[in-house]
Amino acid sequence: MAEASARDALLVDASTFFEVSLDLLIIRDLEGTVLKASRSWQTKLGHRPEDMEGQPLLRLVHPDDMPGTRDSVVEVENRKDGDPVRGFINRYRHADGHYRTLEWRAQRAGDRIYGVARDVTDRVAAEQQLLEAKAAAEAANRAKSDFLANISHEIRTPLNGVIGIVDALSRTALSPEQAEMVALVRDSGATLERLVSDFLDVSKIEAGQLQLEKRSFNLDQALRPGVEVMRRRAQEKGLSFTIERPPITGGRHLGDGTRLSQVIGNLLSNAIKFTETGGVTLRVAAGEANGETQLTFEVEDTGIGFDAEQAANLFTRFGQADQSISRRFGGTGLGLSICRSLVEMMGGEISATSEPGVGSRFVFSLSLPRLQEAVEVSAEPPPPEPIALPDHPLRVLLVEDHPTNQRVAQLILATQGADVVTVGDGFEAVAAFGGGRFDIVLMDMQMPRMDGLTATRAIRALEVERGANRTPIIMLSANALMKHRNEALTAGADLHVAKPITAANLLAGIQAAVA
Repeated sequence: MAEASARDALLVDASTFFEVSLDLLIIRDLEGTVLKASRSWQTKLGHRPEDMEGQPLLRLVHPDDMPGTRDSVVEVENRKDGDPVRGFINRYRHADGHYRTLEWRAQRAGDRIYGVARDVTDRVAAEQQLLEAKAAAEAANRAKSDFLANISHEIRTPLNGVIGIVDALSRTALSPEQAEMVALVRDSGATLERLVSDFLDVSKIEAGQLQLEKRSFNLDQALRPGVEVMRRRAQEKGLSFTIERPPITGGRHLGDGTRLSQVIGNLLSNAIKFTETGGVTLRVAAGEANGETQLTFEVEDTGIGFDAEQAANLFTRFGQADQSISRRFGGTGLGLSICRSLVEMMGGEISATSEPGVGSRFVFSLSLPRLQEAVEVSAEPPPPEPIALPDHPLRVLLVEDHPTNQRVAQLILATQGADVVTVGDGFEAVAAFGGGRFDIVLMDMQMPRMDGLTATRAIRALEVERGANRTPIIMLSANALMKHRNEALTAGADLHVAKPITAANLLAGIQAAVA
């Protein structure tokens, strides 16, 4: 009697559970006919349980979801003991005609299927909105990156003319007043070029497109050009400029020497900008362990400094120690943010300490695999040697569509007595190359009709067809991304020189290519 009472109580409990459950409960047979439905089907979808019983359950499924639903039914009916219970999401019709999204779990026992569903319409809609918002944000970010890359190219093209012509003008006989004006234009052009590069770097960092090189480079050679530029800038401002480094820190390492030089150049530039009296010191320390060089770079100045509260904003994008700084000294607040990103990408750390009115010290450290035994270098580099070109007049094919850029290259090459043939696009370049002999080709990358990459591939194919020796090709481009340089090298170029072009970088590239 007691056992019967217990069974009756359980049956009452099961019936009550079907009445009060918030989830959608269902029992059906193997033919898909509903045997019992919970009262929640009425409250959630407007279907009375007594109307559903005896009817096919799948009649309520959205037609577009039927193929997947049938696959799920087969999986449930044939599931073996120990197999995982797979959830399934589909849409069921509400009594008023619209559809709600349900998430199912079901299990077979004998010739019955026991299922439980939950209305996830709002959750799925929210997830879809999140996905759409994420896709829109990524599309906007890509559009911004593309815009910055394009605007960088458009700015660099005329800027190449400004910097190149001023550079050529500075090499002519000038009065002191003229020399001063040329220097001001040159410095302004260099500042604008740095600004364009900073915005492009920030765009690449945000998009995850900035990639560091891993190639052999000479530490001393990588650092010297940028350091010497900062030395001259400090001297022009009346500041002392000191380099302290142990004699043995040279040799070849594996890494990105260009980006390392960029970090040091940014730190030195900041130090000089915010220092009115006194000087700037660059210290380099090195230690060897496990085939790697542990390098520490320290830039110290006697400038305006900053306090601990202001230090919190130093390495943030568009942040500066004091908002008045941007009004007093100018700048975008991007340099230190880029420095931090580059150092961290190299696996290093960067920090700063300062005292207002006394000066600041920036320190960063990183490890680089050593590829060559350390060699002794001097803290004070020797004066640069003149660029050596072949004894005979260099015959150059200049491929450039922009008249100003043509003139810049012609003025630079004229100082070397070069014989220059100038054409305006890739079609003309291939024709000129096929009909003449050249020591080197200077090829613009982006041109109408036929671009520089296509023209370079055509020239290489022509050389193979004729069995001719390989002529050095230098790709000149305002596109400064690593992928553009890689595209140039893949097409057959020997070097990639980024615009804006100066006599120094163009002649150095020519010397390296014809060596």
